[in-house]
Amino acid sequence: MSEQPILRVQSVSKRFGGVHALENVSVDLFPGEVLALAGDNGAGKSTLIKVISGVHRPDEGKISYDGAEVTFENPQKAREQGIETIYQDLALADNLDVGANVFLGREPMKRVLGLPVLDRKKMRTEAAEALRVLDIRINRFDLPLRSMSGGQRQAVAIGRAIHWNAKVLIMDEPTAALGVPEQRKVIALIKSLKQSGVGVIFISHNLVDIFAVSDRIVVLRRGQKVGEAATQATNSDEIVRWMVGG
Repeated sequence: MSEQPILRVQSVSKRFGGVHALENVSVDLFPGEVLALAGDNGAGKSTLIKVISGVHRPDEGKISYDGAEVTFENPQKAREQGIETIYQDLALADNLDVGANVFLGREPMKRVLGLPVLDRKKMRTEAAEALRVLDIRINRFDLPLRSMSGGQRQAVAIGRAIHWNAKVLIMDEPTAALGVPEQRKVIALIKSLKQSGVGVIFISHNLVDIFAVSDRIVVLRRGQKVGEAATQATNSDEIVRWMVGG
């Protein structure tokens, strides 16, 4: 693992009116590391990833990415720099096929009889390559996503991030709506991402998944960082104590 963090959050605070959603939170993420964020609802996990990914501006503190301090005006700016976020709802278009979803908002065009049209063949070919790298098998790339399983849809969202050369991938509850076999597949995908040097921030309420996939665990409670440990150096009882304040 690299000695320099790919992402550094330093003393970040965020308020909404009188509510301190984050208070003086600092977190580092290294290339090829899976960092788990744990905490109950309202702990500040979602606010933290939205600050990192350009949805919210921090009120205090700073964020450094790839060695330089950054301010992302919006999530698109973060994506352009290599920070991809996969939210629980996946932000996929159910009526479109795999290729169109991988290129959503960044569609390649070609000219036919002088007119610009979508290059669907290129989208499907490059989408297939992105999924092949992750050892994901989808038989039909021309079918709409609504016909696919939850695990396949999650894989398409991950494949999109890989195609656009994400250096940091934030995953918000990626296994929540999946059956056990699909959960295992997503855990395997995350391990594959780690091997390719991507830094992963993994948010989950499932401590079994957290311990299966993470290298380090940070616990938030009421907007504050209350605990941090290497995964191998802690256990679920300690994590729960930090989460509930016992």
